[in-house]
Amino acid sequence: MTAIRLDAPLPGWVLDTDVVVVGSGVAGLTVALRCAEAGRRVTVVTKASLDDGSTRWAQGGIAAALGDGDTPEQHLADTLVAGAGLCDEDAVRTLVTEGPAALRRLIATGAAFDTDPATGAIELTREGGHRRRRIAHAGGDATGAEVSRALVGAVREAGIETVEHALVLDLIKDAEGRAAGVTLHVMGEGARDGVGAVHAPAVVLATGGMGQVFSATTNPAVSTGDGVALALRAGAEASDLEFVQFHPTVMFLGPDAQGQQPLVSEAVRGEGAHLVDADGVRFMVGQHELAELAPRDIVAKGIMRRMREHGADHMYLDGRHFGAEMWKQRFPTIFAACRAHGFDPVHDLVPIAPAAHYASGGVVTDLRGRTSVPGLYACGEVACTGVHGANRLASNSLLEGLVFAERIAADVAAGPVPEERTAPTAPTAPEAKSPPWEIPLLPARARADIQRVMTLGAAVLRSAASLDGAAAELRAVRDAARPAPAAPCVETWEATNLLLVAQVLVECARRRTETRGSHWREDHADRDDARWARHFLVTLTPDPVRTEAPEADEAPAARTDLADPALAVRTTAGTAFHRETP
Repeated sequence: MTAIRLDAPLPGWVLDTDVVVVGSGVAGLTVALRCAEAGRRVTVVTKASLDDGSTRWAQGGIAAALGDGDTPEQHLADTLVAGAGLCDEDAVRTLVTEGPAALRRLIATGAAFDTDPATGAIELTREGGHRRRRIAHAGGDATGAEVSRALVGAVREAGIETVEHALVLDLIKDAEGRAAGVTLHVMGEGARDGVGAVHAPAVVLATGGMGQVFSATTNPAVSTGDGVALALRAGAEASDLEFVQFHPTVMFLGPDAQGQQPLVSEAVRGEGAHLVDADGVRFMVGQHELAELAPRDIVAKGIMRRMREHGADHMYLDGRHFGAEMWKQRFPTIFAACRAHGFDPVHDLVPIAPAAHYASGGVVTDLRGRTSVPGLYACGEVACTGVHGANRLASNSLLEGLVFAERIAADVAAGPVPEERTAPTAPTAPEAKSPPWEIPLLPARARADIQRVMTLGAAVLRSAASLDGAAAELRAVRDAARPAPAAPCVETWEATNLLLVAQVLVECARRRTETRGSHWREDHADRDDARWARHFLVTLTPDPVRTEAPEADEAPAARTDLADPALAVRTTAGTAFHRETP
């Protein structure tokens, strides 16, 4: 098949290694450490600085069955309920049974979690969807920062090679179609600046999420879906991109606020804060047996309904009964953020509204983190392991990164040791054997257009009309760039990646004519297990659109007009993903 890739200069420099890990969050750094321990040469590529991955923004903690009376089976049950019928049970069982030991290995690496001063036991809290206290936290509400600190320190101590401020571009494949490295662009000056290549027989995507596809998100500015876009261009399968989790309690900074917004951790509700409307009414009571601690999709929908009933653009979080000492000691990061934006949570209600937070879908993997492209792995938020289903259970994300990163490292270590290479090989373009099919680059300003379209048409509440409108507007954004594509640069590559993941998300949301988990269709308000207890598997192709024939009781799917490239969409027979890949 003719290659699909971004328009970019040919690589001007090259590195050789055994494993290239793209991303420096909990998943990427854990893979790097475990592969290095197994004797593999590792290079970590990260879009920002090494200690600036998405992990450091995580507030809540890591879920694991560590408390008295808690078991992996109970953690499994809570995860399956939150996933709304689309979790792969084998993947969830792997997560919850291997999770406690993986967490302990993280602690052995140097991460310091909050402990009971009297007993020394790890302190545990509750979050939405959990029926037990099983969330280990650090620094009160700074778990991600502590995890990142420990892993970055360990990577530096191990002497693992790193390439910072580097945007990954495309996968390099060998003549047999196996992953053979990546091209990337280093944003800086020096020996490695501009476009280069890292050659490696094992490529691990740990690039994080795609929250910047929406106007308001908890994700940092670098979360532009680069890993999913790269994998799709390389021919890998993606799934569940329609299930974008909107965190219920993101600090509301006004109707025009854009970019990364301050998160108010679910742990605040886990410790007893309440959701209230402007009249002080706890509107989640009676909507779910767990009230404010229902799974995130239910709480987000409850907030949105109350906002619509009141004609309001936000609701409130009430933690005034905590008192100053608890806010300062247990939630210092959130307390400081509130004060910085003019709220004092000790005396004031904190304005909140849902905002894009986490992609439950991504690049499809098996239980060893392998994608449908041999040699290409994925873990963390960029991956779709089947753990999260239609809605991620709170604090399972860092755990997933740990568990499946270790599984990838074990798979890599079980393979043959790469032959020693004494000098870097010459730079090559991806699949240079034939003229590549290039995607027209969008201008940098298209990023704001994509975010506006997605926020209006494909955010918390969706319909056929809103999604059809979004699809048409996204095509218009693409078509506007065709006559005169933008010049290659970081901003145009990012905008082009955002467009691709946005179009896949919208197309899958159009096809899923039901409400399930974090996918909420006002024109199809009910869950439909008979037709939709399955996943869409999406691949990208330069060929004419191919879709599988609809089932007898299913209306024909609308053709996917991405035109150059197009989507091939098929569905799984059930909720399981996992298959043995070569």
